Parts: sequence; C-alpha cells; structure tokens
Amino acid sequence: MAHYEHVFLARQDLSQAQVDQLAANATEIVENNEGKVTKTETWGLKNLAYKIDRNRKAHFVMLNIEGPGSVVAELERQTRINEDVIRYMTIKVDEHEEGPSVMMRKNERDTKKRREREERN
Repeated sequence: MAHYEHVFLARQDLSQAQVDQLAANATEIVENNEGKVTKTETWGLKNLAYKIDRNRKAHFVMLNIEGPGSVVAELERQTRINEDVIRYMTIKVDEHEEGPSVMMRKNERDTKKRREREERN
C-alpha cells in the first residue's frame, strides 16, 4: 500500500462543523475505494499569504491515507468538484510520521509560549 498526505483548504466562511463534514466526506471517499485514512488533523483557520478566490483565510485539514493510486485519483476528482474547497494537494510519502504533524506541534509550541508570556505579566 502506498502512503499519501492530502491537505485541503476550505473557505473561511464555513463553520467548524462543515469543515469536519468535508473531512468525513473525504474519509468516506477513500474508504469506498479500498483505501484507509490513518489520521485526520484539523489545523484550524489560518491566514493565507495571498487572497485565493476572495478569501484571506482558510480552514486547513490534513489526511494521512494508505491505498492504491486510484484512491487519490477519485479523492482529487471529488475535491475538485467541491465548491467549499479552494485548494488541495496530495503528495506521496515513504511513511507517515508518528504523533502530531509539524503544524500541530507548532500550534502547541505557540500556545505554550503565549501562556508563559501571560504568566510573567
């Protein structure tokens, strides 16, 4: 089985429940095509470096996928059709990293720094 990381950006005006539903739909597509989602991470609403379709922010979601290439082809086809997704990218990786991704570790580190700064003041 091949390993993939699929990241998509959802429109800023969606609620967190709608973003979770998009992730659930992507998981369903993968599982219906003989693949498996091993991890789903929601990175939250983040600022974009530039406007994309009049959006200055986007909800970021990452899925770790195991399966044949046909799974990725179908997932990308369905994602391309979805109007709520403004960008997506799927890459093939040798293996999935254990534990939280780099983005999740960065969020934890930033939160910890903010908490320490507030305690000092």
